[in-house]
Amino acid sequence: MSDPDLTAPPAIQWQGRFLVAMTRGKWEYVGRTRGIHAAVLLAVEDGHVLLVEQFRAPLQRPVLELPAGLVGDGAEDEAVLAAAARELEEETGYRPARVEALGEFASSSGMSSEIFTLVRCSDLTKVGEGGGIDDEAITVHRVPLAEVPAFVAARRAAGVAVDAKMLTLLGTGLLAG
Repeated sequence: MSDPDLTAPPAIQWQGRFLVAMTRGKWEYVGRTRGIHAAVLLAVEDGHVLLVEQFRAPLQRPVLELPAGLVGDGAEDEAVLAAAARELEEETGYRPARVEALGEFASSSGMSSEIFTLVRCSDLTKVGEGGGIDDEAITVHRVPLAEVPAFVAARRAAGVAVDAKMLTLLGTGLLAG
């Protein structure tokens, strides 16, 4: 790579509480402040997967997603797996007995420096209603795995956007045609 813009020092253009807009030469991107990253939760048990739906201001409509949350949102030095368990319980009302990191992934590498860790949560116990904290207003869906494609299609037909990370559940079906 001989493009000097790729090695130019980053410059902060704007910074808020959670996001920072940066330039690096001619390139523009956003990132999370304080080095925070996310955990995305794949919670599958008894042939069902836990999904969440919530209104997202950038899209001005609800979005169907895998549960997720920020690592370090609970405590500055929070570990990824601890954050995953905390977020699953907050968002869905299910507590996992086991959490396993499946790897790190870029969420939108052309626009954002955000990296998330995909975490498998299992041995789930329902301990509450979920729905998130404060004003998150999260709707929890417990969907049979065999019905995920039809469920997603029905939510999409109802005007709900579908987060790209849902491809972890739809990918094989999409490839099969």
